[in-house]
Amino acid sequence: MTEDLTARIRTRADDEHRFIREVLACVGVPESEARDVAEILLAADLRGIESHGLARLKHFYVDRIQRGAIDPAGLTTVVRETPTTLLLDGGNALGHPVGKRAMERTIAKALERGVCFTSVRNSNHFGIAGYYAKLALDHDLIGIASTDSVHYGTPTFGREKLLGTNPFAFAIPAGEERPFVLDFATTAVTFGKIEVYGRMGKKLLPGWAVDHAGAPTVDPASAAPDGALLPFGGFGTDSGGHKGFGLGALCEILCGVLSGGAFGRSLSIRDGQAHGGHVGHFFAALRIDAMRDVAAFKADMDRELRTFKQSTPIDGVDRVRGAGEIEADNEVAFARDGVPHLPKVWEVVDELAAQFNVRPLVRV
Repeated sequence: MTEDLTARIRTRADDEHRFIREVLACVGVPESEARDVAEILLAADLRGIESHGLARLKHFYVDRIQRGAIDPAGLTTVVRETPTTLLLDGGNALGHPVGKRAMERTIAKALERGVCFTSVRNSNHFGIAGYYAKLALDHDLIGIASTDSVHYGTPTFGREKLLGTNPFAFAIPAGEERPFVLDFATTAVTFGKIEVYGRMGKKLLPGWAVDHAGAPTVDPASAAPDGALLPFGGFGTDSGGHKGFGLGALCEILCGVLSGGAFGRSLSIRDGQAHGGHVGHFFAALRIDAMRDVAAFKADMDRELRTFKQSTPIDGVDRVRGAGEIEADNEVAFARDGVPHLPKVWEVVDELAAQFNVRPLVRV
Protein backbone atom coordinates (compact mmCIF):
# COMPACT_ATOMS: atom_id res chain seq x y z
CA MET A 1 0.00 0.00 0.00
CA THR A 2 1.41 3.42 -0.96
CA GLU A 3 1.55 6.24 1.57
CA ASP A 4 -1.20 8.85 1.35
CA LEU A 5 0.81 12.02 0.90
CA THR A 6 -2.30 14.20 1.20
CA ALA A 7 -3.34 12.95 4.67
CA ARG A 8 -2.89 15.40 7.54
CA ILE A 9 -1.57 14.60 11.00
CA ARG A 10 -2.63 16.97 13.77
CA THR A 11 -0.93 18.59 16.74
CA ARG A 12 -2.11 20.99 19.44
CA ALA A 13 -1.66 24.68 18.78
CA ASP A 14 0.11 25.31 22.09
CA ASP A 15 2.54 22.45 21.43
CA GLU A 16 3.40 23.80 17.98
CA HIS A 17 4.07 27.21 19.54
CA ARG A 18 6.32 25.60 22.15
CA PHE A 19 8.22 23.55 19.58
CA ILE A 20 8.97 26.51 17.32
CA ARG A 21 10.22 28.59 20.28
CA GLU A 22 12.50 25.84 21.54
CA VAL A 23 14.04 25.13 18.13
CA LEU A 24 14.68 28.82 17.48
CA ALA A 25 16.29 29.22 20.91
CA CYS A 26 18.79 26.53 19.89
CA VAL A 27 20.04 28.72 17.03
CA GLY A 28 20.38 31.87 19.11
CA VAL A 29 17.03 33.60 18.63
CA PRO A 30 16.15 35.71 21.71
CA GLU A 31 13.01 34.65 23.58
CA SER A 32 10.82 37.60 22.61
CA GLU A 33 11.70 37.25 18.92
CA ALA A 34 11.15 33.48 19.04
CA ARG A 35 7.69 34.08 20.50
CA ASP A 36 6.85 36.45 17.64
CA VAL A 37 7.96 33.92 15.03
CA ALA A 38 6.02 31.11 16.74
CA GLU A 39 2.90 33.26 16.99
CA ILE A 40 2.97 34.20 13.32
CA LEU A 41 3.84 30.73 11.96
CA LEU A 42 1.07 29.25 14.09
CA ALA A 43 -1.36 31.93 12.89
CA ALA A 44 -0.70 30.79 9.31
CA ASP A 45 -1.30 27.13 10.14
CA LEU A 46 -4.45 27.89 12.12
CA ARG A 47 -5.85 29.83 9.17
CA GLY A 48 -5.08 26.91 6.84
CA ILE A 49 -2.20 28.67 5.04
CA GLU A 50 0.07 25.67 5.50
CA SER A 51 2.67 26.93 3.03
CA HIS A 52 3.66 29.71 5.48
CA GLY A 53 3.57 27.99 8.85
CA LEU A 54 5.59 25.22 10.49
CA ALA A 55 6.65 23.98 7.05
CA ARG A 56 8.84 27.09 6.73
CA LEU A 57 10.70 26.66 10.05
CA LYS A 58 13.74 24.68 8.93
CA HIS A 59 14.55 25.86 5.41
CA PHE A 60 13.53 29.52 5.63
CA TYR A 61 14.71 30.34 9.14
CA VAL A 62 16.79 27.73 10.99
CA ASP A 63 19.02 26.83 8.04
CA ARG A 64 19.61 30.46 7.07
CA ILE A 65 20.52 31.42 10.64
CA GLN A 66 22.94 28.51 10.87
CA ARG A 67 24.57 29.47 7.57
CA GLY A 68 25.03 33.06 8.71
CA ALA A 69 22.54 34.58 6.26
CA ILE A 70 20.16 35.91 8.96
CA ASP A 71 21.20 37.64 12.20
CA PRO A 72 18.96 36.17 14.93
CA ALA A 73 19.68 39.13 17.20
CA GLY A 74 19.54 41.89 14.56
CA LEU A 75 18.15 45.23 15.70
CA THR A 76 15.51 47.36 13.97
CA THR A 77 16.50 51.02 13.69
CA VAL A 78 14.74 54.18 12.56
CA VAL A 79 16.26 55.65 9.40
CA ARG A 80 13.82 58.52 8.88
CA GLU A 81 10.61 59.62 10.57
CA THR A 82 7.85 62.23 10.26
CA PRO A 83 4.55 62.46 12.19
CA THR A 84 2.84 60.20 9.62
CA THR A 85 5.68 58.16 8.08
CA LEU A 86 8.46 55.78 9.11
CA LEU A 87 11.45 54.30 7.33
CA LEU A 88 13.01 51.41 9.24
CA ASP A 89 16.05 49.18 8.77
CA GLY A 90 15.41 45.61 9.89
CA GLY A 91 19.05 44.83 10.69
CA ASN A 92 18.87 41.53 8.76
CA ALA A 93 16.84 40.02 11.61
CA LEU A 94 14.01 37.52 11.27
CA GLY A 95 11.18 39.26 9.44
CA HIS A 96 8.44 38.36 11.92
CA PRO A 97 9.59 40.50 14.88
CA VAL A 98 10.68 43.24 12.44
CA GLY A 99 7.25 43.27 10.83
CA LYS A 100 5.31 43.07 14.08
CA ARG A 101 7.19 45.98 15.64
CA ALA A 102 6.92 48.01 12.45
CA MET A 103 3.15 47.52 12.30
CA GLU A 104 2.75 48.31 16.00
CA ARG A 105 4.63 51.59 15.50
CA THR A 106 2.52 52.29 12.40
CA ILE A 107 -0.65 51.77 14.43
CA ALA A 108 0.57 54.01 17.26
CA LYS A 109 1.32 56.87 14.86
CA ALA A 110 -2.00 56.41 13.06
CA LEU A 111 -3.89 56.57 16.37
CA GLU A 112 -2.18 59.88 17.07
CA ARG A 113 -2.24 61.45 13.61
CA GLY A 114 -4.98 59.61 11.71
CA VAL A 115 -2.77 57.78 9.24
CA CYS A 116 0.73 56.35 8.94
CA PHE A 117 2.78 54.74 6.17
CA THR A 118 5.89 52.68 6.91
CA SER A 119 8.51 51.15 4.63
CA VAL A 120 11.15 48.69 5.86
CA ARG A 121 14.42 47.55 4.29
CA ASN A 122 17.07 44.95 5.13
CA SER A 123 14.60 42.44 6.57
CA ASN A 124 13.68 38.82 5.82
CA HIS A 125 10.64 36.64 5.09
CA PHE A 126 7.91 37.59 7.59
CA GLY A 127 5.24 34.92 7.05
CA ILE A 128 1.66 35.83 6.15
CA ALA A 129 0.97 39.48 5.38
CA GLY A 130 -2.57 39.17 6.77
CA TYR A 131 -1.25 38.78 10.33
CA TYR A 132 0.15 42.32 10.32
CA ALA A 133 -2.85 43.93 8.65
CA LYS A 134 -5.13 42.29 11.26
CA LEU A 135 -3.22 43.94 14.13
CA ALA A 136 -5.03 47.15 13.22
CA LEU A 137 -8.49 45.70 13.83
CA ASP A 138 -8.32 45.92 17.63
CA HIS A 139 -7.87 49.69 17.31
CA ASP A 140 -10.71 50.39 14.84
CA LEU A 141 -8.14 51.01 12.14
CA ILE A 142 -7.88 49.80 8.57
CA GLY A 143 -4.62 47.88 8.26
CA ILE A 144 -2.51 47.28 5.15
CA ALA A 145 0.61 45.15 4.85
CA SER A 146 2.81 44.03 1.99
CA THR A 147 6.21 42.46 1.45
CA ASP A 148 8.41 41.75 -1.51
CA SER A 149 10.48 38.58 -1.75
CA VAL A 150 13.32 37.06 -3.67
CA HIS A 151 12.23 36.29 -7.19
CA TYR A 152 10.08 33.28 -8.01
CA GLY A 153 7.80 34.71 -10.70
CA THR A 154 7.92 35.95 -14.27
CA PRO A 155 6.54 39.19 -15.71
CA THR A 156 3.84 38.82 -18.36
CA PHE A 157 5.36 37.30 -21.54
CA GLY A 158 8.72 36.85 -19.78
CA ARG A 159 10.66 33.74 -18.82
CA GLU A 160 13.11 35.23 -16.30
CA LYS A 161 12.31 35.30 -12.59
CA LEU A 162 11.99 39.03 -11.96
CA LEU A 163 9.28 39.31 -9.28
CA GLY A 164 8.53 37.76 -5.92
CA THR A 165 5.18 36.42 -4.74
CA ASN A 166 4.72 39.98 -3.38
CA PRO A 167 1.47 39.79 -1.37
CA PHE A 168 -0.86 42.55 -0.27
CA ALA A 169 -3.14 42.26 2.78
CA PHE A 170 -6.00 44.49 3.91
CA ALA A 171 -7.95 44.20 7.16
CA ILE A 172 -11.10 46.28 7.68
CA PRO A 173 -13.32 46.04 10.78
CA ALA A 174 -17.04 45.42 10.70
CA GLY A 175 -19.76 45.42 13.36
CA GLU A 176 -21.65 42.14 13.80
CA GLU A 177 -20.05 40.55 10.74
CA ARG A 178 -16.51 39.22 10.67
CA PRO A 179 -13.90 41.72 9.52
CA PHE A 180 -12.92 41.87 5.87
CA VAL A 181 -9.44 40.30 5.67
CA LEU A 182 -7.99 40.07 2.17
CA ASP A 183 -4.52 38.49 1.91
CA PHE A 184 -3.33 37.55 -1.57
CA ALA A 185 -0.15 36.89 -3.50
CA THR A 186 0.30 38.74 -6.76
CA THR A 187 1.55 35.54 -8.37
CA ALA A 188 -1.10 32.96 -9.28
CA VAL A 189 -0.11 31.01 -6.15
CA THR A 190 2.72 31.25 -3.65
CA PHE A 191 5.95 29.33 -4.08
CA GLY A 192 4.97 27.49 -0.90
CA LYS A 193 1.85 26.13 -2.60
CA ILE A 194 4.04 24.61 -5.32
CA GLU A 195 6.00 22.94 -2.50
CA VAL A 196 2.77 21.71 -0.86
CA TYR A 197 1.56 20.14 -4.11
CA GLY A 198 4.97 18.54 -4.56
CA ARG A 199 4.74 17.03 -1.06
CA MET A 200 1.30 15.65 -1.89
CA GLY A 201 2.40 14.28 -5.28
CA LYS A 202 -0.32 16.34 -7.02
CA LYS A 203 -0.27 18.14 -10.35
CA LEU A 204 -0.48 21.91 -10.38
CA LEU A 205 -3.45 23.67 -11.90
CA PRO A 206 -2.99 25.24 -15.35
CA GLY A 207 -2.00 28.90 -15.16
CA TRP A 208 0.12 28.57 -12.02
CA ALA A 209 3.63 28.10 -13.38
CA VAL A 210 5.98 27.76 -16.35
CA ASP A 211 9.02 25.56 -16.87
CA HIS A 212 12.61 26.69 -17.56
CA ALA A 213 11.72 27.51 -21.18
CA GLY A 214 8.71 29.66 -20.23
CA ALA A 215 6.16 27.03 -21.30
CA PRO A 216 3.14 26.38 -19.04
CA THR A 217 3.56 23.33 -16.78
CA VAL A 218 1.51 21.38 -14.23
CA ASP A 219 4.52 19.47 -12.86
CA PRO A 220 5.77 20.80 -9.48
CA ALA A 221 9.27 19.53 -10.28
CA SER A 222 9.32 21.53 -13.53
CA ALA A 223 8.03 24.66 -11.82
CA ALA A 224 10.65 24.58 -9.06
CA PRO A 225 13.51 25.17 -8.96
CA ASP A 226 14.15 25.76 -12.67
CA GLY A 227 10.75 27.13 -13.71
CA ALA A 228 8.82 30.09 -12.36
CA LEU A 229 5.46 31.21 -11.03
CA LEU A 230 3.06 33.13 -13.26
CA PRO A 231 1.43 36.39 -12.15
CA PHE A 232 -2.14 35.96 -10.98
CA GLY A 233 -4.34 36.00 -14.04
CA GLY A 234 -2.05 33.38 -15.55
CA PHE A 235 -0.20 33.19 -18.85
CA GLY A 236 -0.33 36.24 -21.14
CA THR A 237 -2.99 38.95 -20.97
CA ASP A 238 -6.24 37.22 -21.99
CA SER A 239 -7.11 36.30 -18.38
CA GLY A 240 -5.55 39.38 -16.81
CA GLY A 241 -2.01 38.22 -16.14
CA HIS A 242 -0.76 41.75 -16.79
CA LYS A 243 -2.78 42.92 -13.77
CA GLY A 244 -1.01 40.51 -11.44
CA PHE A 245 2.30 41.58 -12.99
CA GLY A 246 1.50 45.24 -12.35
CA LEU A 247 0.51 44.63 -8.73
CA GLY A 248 3.65 42.57 -8.15
CA ALA A 249 5.78 45.41 -9.49
CA LEU A 250 3.88 47.89 -7.31
CA CYS A 251 4.70 45.82 -4.23
CA GLU A 252 8.40 45.78 -5.08
CA ILE A 253 8.35 49.56 -5.59
CA LEU A 254 6.73 50.22 -2.20
CA CYS A 255 8.85 47.68 -0.31
CA GLY A 256 12.16 47.90 -2.16
CA VAL A 257 12.51 51.12 -4.13
CA LEU A 258 10.73 53.35 -1.59
CA SER A 259 12.67 51.87 1.35
CA GLY A 260 16.06 52.20 -0.35
CA GLY A 261 16.45 48.44 -0.04
CA ALA A 262 16.93 45.63 -2.53
CA PHE A 263 14.87 45.56 -5.74
CA GLY A 264 15.13 44.44 -9.36
CA ARG A 265 17.97 42.05 -10.07
CA SER A 266 19.25 42.50 -6.51
CA LEU A 267 16.36 40.21 -5.52
CA SER A 268 17.12 37.63 -8.23
CA ILE A 269 18.79 35.24 -5.80
CA ARG A 270 20.08 31.91 -7.06
CA ASP A 271 17.89 28.97 -5.99
CA GLY A 272 19.25 27.36 -2.85
CA GLN A 273 21.39 30.37 -1.91
CA ALA A 274 21.26 31.22 1.81
CA HIS A 275 20.21 34.81 1.23
CA GLY A 276 19.40 37.25 4.01
CA GLY A 277 18.53 40.90 4.45
CA HIS A 278 17.16 41.39 0.95
CA VAL A 279 13.46 41.69 1.82
CA GLY A 280 11.46 44.90 2.27
CA HIS A 281 8.02 45.50 3.77
CA PHE A 282 5.32 48.15 3.56
CA PHE A 283 2.66 48.91 6.20
CA ALA A 284 -0.15 51.40 6.53
CA ALA A 285 -2.87 52.16 9.06
CA LEU A 286 -5.86 54.49 8.73
CA ARG A 287 -8.03 55.67 11.60
CA ILE A 288 -11.66 55.29 10.55
CA ASP A 289 -12.89 58.13 12.75
CA ALA A 290 -10.62 60.47 10.82
CA MET A 291 -13.05 59.94 7.94
CA ARG A 292 -16.41 59.20 9.55
CA ASP A 293 -18.20 57.87 12.65
CA VAL A 294 -16.87 54.42 13.52
CA ALA A 295 -20.23 52.90 14.52
CA ALA A 296 -21.86 54.10 11.30
CA PHE A 297 -18.95 52.77 9.27
CA LYS A 298 -19.19 49.34 10.91
CA ALA A 299 -22.95 49.22 10.33
CA ASP A 300 -22.38 49.99 6.65
CA MET A 301 -19.64 47.34 6.51
CA ASP A 302 -22.14 44.82 7.84
CA ARG A 303 -24.58 45.80 5.09
CA GLU A 304 -21.85 45.52 2.46
CA LEU A 305 -20.63 42.10 3.63
CA ARG A 306 -24.18 40.75 3.94
CA THR A 307 -24.83 41.76 0.34
CA PHE A 308 -22.35 39.07 -0.71
CA LYS A 309 -23.27 36.65 2.06
CA GLN A 310 -26.98 36.71 1.16
CA SER A 311 -26.47 36.56 -2.61
CA THR A 312 -27.38 33.48 -4.65
CA PRO A 313 -24.61 30.83 -4.72
CA ILE A 314 -23.94 28.32 -7.49
CA ASP A 315 -25.30 24.79 -7.23
CA GLY A 316 -23.55 22.65 -4.64
CA VAL A 317 -22.39 25.58 -2.48
CA ASP A 318 -24.31 26.65 0.63
CA ARG A 319 -23.43 30.36 0.40
CA VAL A 320 -20.96 32.91 -0.87
CA ARG A 321 -18.09 33.53 1.57
CA GLY A 322 -16.25 36.81 1.79
CA ALA A 323 -12.54 37.50 2.16
CA GLY A 324 -11.11 35.92 5.32
CA GLU A 325 -14.21 33.87 6.23
CA ILE A 326 -12.81 30.47 5.28
CA GLU A 327 -9.61 31.20 7.20
CA ALA A 328 -11.62 32.36 10.22
CA ASP A 329 -13.60 29.09 10.15
CA ASN A 330 -10.30 27.18 10.01
CA GLU A 331 -9.03 29.03 13.08
CA VAL A 332 -12.00 27.85 15.12
CA ALA A 333 -11.87 24.26 13.85
CA PHE A 334 -8.10 23.79 14.10
CA ALA A 335 -7.87 25.33 17.56
CA ARG A 336 -10.51 22.81 18.65
CA ASP A 337 -9.46 19.70 16.72
CA GLY A 338 -5.72 20.18 16.26
CA VAL A 339 -3.52 21.87 13.65
CA PRO A 340 -3.09 19.67 10.54
CA HIS A 341 0.25 19.04 8.81
CA LEU A 342 1.30 16.87 5.86
CA PRO A 343 3.47 13.77 6.50
CA LYS A 344 6.42 15.36 4.70
CA VAL A 345 6.30 18.29 7.13
CA TRP A 346 6.29 15.89 10.08
CA GLU A 347 9.44 14.24 8.72
CA VAL A 348 11.26 17.58 8.86
CA VAL A 349 9.82 18.36 12.30
CA ASP A 350 11.11 15.05 13.66
CA GLU A 351 14.54 15.77 12.15
CA LEU A 352 14.63 19.15 13.90
CA ALA A 353 13.66 17.57 17.23
CA ALA A 354 16.50 15.05 16.93
CA GLN A 355 19.02 17.62 15.65
CA PHE A 356 18.48 20.01 18.56
CA ASN A 357 17.43 17.49 21.23
CA VAL A 358 14.13 19.23 21.92
CA ARG A 359 10.89 17.53 22.93
CA PRO A 360 9.21 16.27 19.73
CA LEU A 361 5.95 17.74 18.54
CA VAL A 362 3.09 15.57 19.86
CA ARG A 363 0.64 14.02 17.42
CA VAL A 364 -3.03 14.09 18.42
